[in-house]
Amino acid sequence: MITPLDRFLGHLTTYRLVIASLSLLVVAALGLAAFGELAFTPLELLGSLAVLLVATHAANLAAARIARVSPHYDSSTITALLVFFILPASLDPWSLAASAGAGAIAASSKYLLAVRGRHLFNPAATGVFVAGVFGLTTATWWVGTPPLLPLVAIAAALILFRTRHLPLGAVAVAVATAILLTRYLSAGSDLGTALGFALASSPLIFFVGFMLSEPLTLPPRRRQQVLIGALVAVILSVPFSTGSLELGALTLGPISSTPEFALIVGNAVSFLLGQRRGIRLELLAKRQLTPTSWEFELRPLAPVRFTAGQFIELALPHRRSDGRGDRRMFSIASAADDRLRIGVRVTPPASSFKQRLLALEPGARLGATSVGGDFVLPRDPAAPLLLVAGGIGITPFIGHLEQLTADGRERGVAPDVVVVYAVSDSAELAYLPELERSGARVVIASPDEPAELRPGWSWIGPDRLSAEAILAAVPDAPARTSYLSGPPSLVGALRRALHRAGVRHPRTDVFLGY
Repeated sequence: MITPLDRFLGHLTTYRLVIASLSLLVVAALGLAAFGELAFTPLELLGSLAVLLVATHAANLAAARIARVSPHYDSSTITALLVFFILPASLDPWSLAASAGAGAIAASSKYLLAVRGRHLFNPAATGVFVAGVFGLTTATWWVGTPPLLPLVAIAAALILFRTRHLPLGAVAVAVATAILLTRYLSAGSDLGTALGFALASSPLIFFVGFMLSEPLTLPPRRRQQVLIGALVAVILSVPFSTGSLELGALTLGPISSTPEFALIVGNAVSFLLGQRRGIRLELLAKRQLTPTSWEFELRPLAPVRFTAGQFIELALPHRRSDGRGDRRMFSIASAADDRLRIGVRVTPPASSFKQRLLALEPGARLGATSVGGDFVLPRDPAAPLLLVAGGIGITPFIGHLEQLTADGRERGVAPDVVVVYAVSDSAELAYLPELERSGARVVIASPDEPAELRPGWSWIGPDRLSAEAILAAVPDAPARTSYLSGPPSLVGALRRALHRAGVRHPRTDVFLGY
């Protein structure tokens, strides 16, 4: 279901939402400290935060220059804020130095602990874990305190909602809570006390919402993410300790069931399940599809694994980046091969990211952080399909149709597909040659009738696309596997209406923050 909250959060990048949430928690912590509700004074909190911000940004800048890549300042800020809520605050010089060391390790880990350009572990968890193992400091996760829980819970829920990781968060919290309750109840605690320890007096909610959900260290598919959530929850909830470790003349601290260790293990497993290298791309060509949309054809410099219908997050650092950041997710408008195409809608005022993207010329190099998503074709290649697109929401369906055409050619069977395509103006119809080549039946909804309809295509009139219009044009829609892609308002309204009309569980791909 698409809600006003979707539309509101869609105006924020995930990075900015996390920074805003953590900043609000900092303000709340300062207020609680001023009233004696925390173990630290406001001055200790401010001193620790200042040191962490300086250390992480300095290390991030230095490591990025060594690696010859552009530093990502939002990421560095988030890392500093996360470490701030994990390590104890103090004005003691040694404690401040230890915090600075943890922050520097965290920021540098994105570049030093990377395989073929892809960083392996959550930076904040890495910095805290390494600092603890070498005896520099001890994580207290002081954010796990009852007075902060309401705000932490709201912020964590918003982040999980925005990133579409609510199933991951729900499973992780449920598994960890079940194990912790079992432990506390078996030790003689009553249910209320056990729940308080498991949720209100632990960092579990903060950890799941702000750290486990980091997209760059998660596998690409939802079911894989849920399994990682369960695995991490078990590791952090079941107590164990290795004791001190001897490494030559160096004595390392114990490794135990801490949140940071659990997350590092989960990150390692995620790496094996997903893209195992950084993604570098070369722009081969760009073309204007409609008055407001463009296609960019990209060549991966090394193989990229993806499935038709998934998305790719492009990273395009640039000067004077606006509040929408320098990363964007785009549906892939091609099937899995050595060419990767994306469709981009550009309307004024264009974001600084899109302005920079449009300015690129063939031969330009750019990066991507991840590929993922579950908006993929059903396992049964013979399943009849209904693909409903609004505007540039047609892009994932072009990849679907390419894949279906290739599969049908191998099987000697033409796919049974109906595409319903709604646009605000017939001039905005994109990918018409690709749709025609697919052999799919195409139904168009637009205020004005298209000048030329291909054989077998139809126009259903100027009214806003509705479930009734779809069912009139496609009477067997309830028997088809349905997909919806486009802006939140269209997808949300059609999903509810089609469900009431008998179309069960249509899969959706919503263009948020686009």
